[in-house]
Amino acid sequence: MRARRQTNDRALPPAAFYCVSSGAYFLGAVALVNSLRLLGHSEPIFVLDRGLSSDQRELLEHEVTLVPAPDDTTPFLLKTVAPLRHPAEVMVLLDADIIVTRPLTELIERASDDRVVAVEHQLDRSVPEWGTLLGLASTRRRQYVSSSLVLAGGKIGRRVIRLMDEAQARIEIERTPYAGELPDFDFVGGSFSVTSFDDPFYFADQDVLNAVLSTEVDPERVDAIDQRLEATVPFTGLRVVDETRLRCAYEDGLEPYALHQIFPVKPWLEPTMPGAYKQLMLRLLLSRDVAIQVPRHDLPLHLRPGLIARTERWCRGPLMDGVRALGSRVRLMR
Repeated sequence: MRARRQTNDRALPPAAFYCVSSGAYFLGAVALVNSLRLLGHSEPIFVLDRGLSSDQRELLEHEVTLVPAPDDTTPFLLKTVAPLRHPAEVMVLLDADIIVTRPLTELIERASDDRVVAVEHQLDRSVPEWGTLLGLASTRRRQYVSSSLVLAGGKIGRRVIRLMDEAQARIEIERTPYAGELPDFDFVGGSFSVTSFDDPFYFADQDVLNAVLSTEVDPERVDAIDQRLEATVPFTGLRVVDETRLRCAYEDGLEPYALHQIFPVKPWLEPTMPGAYKQLMLRLLLSRDVAIQVPRHDLPLHLRPGLIARTERWCRGPLMDGVRALGSRVRLMR
């Protein structure tokens, strides 16, 4: 990788990682940070703090730099804050519900050559009015990409982050599903479909990213990588081949760089079906070889190991279901 470059009298680190986390997403952020460290990434990690507790901050600060979040900004428009305050030659933006399963060194090297690297999105989406609405150049149709794993490198990468930050102030978040608690998604046939996305910025920061790439960046400077390299729910055809090393593979041998738990329901918030993400998340929260050790008593019951926790889970689950069913039957017999 290239050596540190002097920019505006500041020496930028060759690469850094960035994510946003609230208190509810703390365990997801821990799993993300632990996956990066376990895979050998020693680069700086910056976590934008949007409501972490003091105990959560204390645990994270062993491995990351916490960045205070603005008070008046929706969480879906915050990805640019930490990179702008703490830039690097290559800025790797990650969602907090991602686990990295393969070193990102090759992608960082690619982005370091004044490039933006992102993952293809399954949507075929392009809005001709993007440029006009954001005061940018004319929109060119190009591959739509996800904003969940983005590597922004060199001057072009820094310009993309800056333009995204400026453009986000122009969008009307109230006209997107992100104005509420959760976006309005339907799960159909193994993939996500959206009930309606007529608004040019329905996908908030993701649409802004694609608008900037479609208007202000030479197409030759944007690499859209295979969408299977960021595996998403329901992880069809994917299996964990080496839990210790976080390795996963599809049936054809392709190994993704990351797993993304895109369901609104997160496995650290409530019990979910088994799967590759949940398996590795538990490994990253419970093993003793990870960078951030979360005390067992701070984990929700459904994630804790041991006989006592399993017994309590059973008592709260099947046993209570049986008691409720019996009670209903007794009432019907009266």
